[in-house]
Amino acid sequence: MPQYLFDNAAAQTGGRFSVLERCYDPVSQGQLELTGLAAGWRCLEVGGGSSSLGDWLGERVGPGGQVTVTDIEPRWAAGRERPAHVRLVRHDIVRDPLPGDGYDLVHARLVLQHLPERLHVLERLVEVLRPGGWLVLEEFDCGWTPVLAAPDETAAALFDRVHSALIGLLQEAGGDPLFARRMTGAMARAGLTRLAATTYAEAWPGGSAGIALHRHNSDQVADRLAAAGITNGDLDRFRALLQDPAFIVNSYPLLSVRGRRPLLEDLR
Repeated sequence: MPQYLFDNAAAQTGGRFSVLERCYDPVSQGQLELTGLAAGWRCLEVGGGSSSLGDWLGERVGPGGQVTVTDIEPRWAAGRERPAHVRLVRHDIVRDPLPGDGYDLVHARLVLQHLPERLHVLERLVEVLRPGGWLVLEEFDCGWTPVLAAPDETAAALFDRVHSALIGLLQEAGGDPLFARRMTGAMARAGLTRLAATTYAEAWPGGSAGIALHRHNSDQVADRLAAAGITNGDLDRFRALLQDPAFIVNSYPLLSVRGRRPLLEDLR
């Protein structure tokens, strides 16, 4: 049965969340601001991980607003102090009833592409928006991670081989590594309007904060990579390559799409 490839109970989860916060939180915050995010808003952060964005939303909406942060494994966020108007909920977005409705803003980053039920989940997220409310979805385009520089062709080929095996595991688990390219159309079919999309990417040299994401991900599924033909020697060379400043790879492009649930008068 397909299941989430990167189990949030694994030891590598904290390192992965740290990379995402450092490299992508400023991007996500900018996208959320574009919705008109303001004091008093009610927000839902789905798959909130360490709750870095959920806590930031709490600061933006203030005590007159409300933020609900959900995750299937909330322990990574449980240690953070947060005000009373930001609540943390253990929640399975596929199976559990959604925690409330009438939200001004719903946000999910790097959640739907992992779920075989992604389109059903998208419809559920639209349903809990108030008329005029905004949905912001962000996903990686895992099909465009070109090597920009490498010590030699062998090193570049090694990265591509390990990364391709990792993406193959994501697909076997029911994920869609290219869902980001289909996300805008899916949101339109779900009835959202005023759709807008942007893409963010940067170069990750060996030893940089961002490239460590590849280390955390490959370490977490090393046993499955071995079954896919990636040897321990391959992984050792891969880890060394990720520390080599002569190696530079493009980051995962993050596609951010926002759409608005129409107002009732727009439907007349």
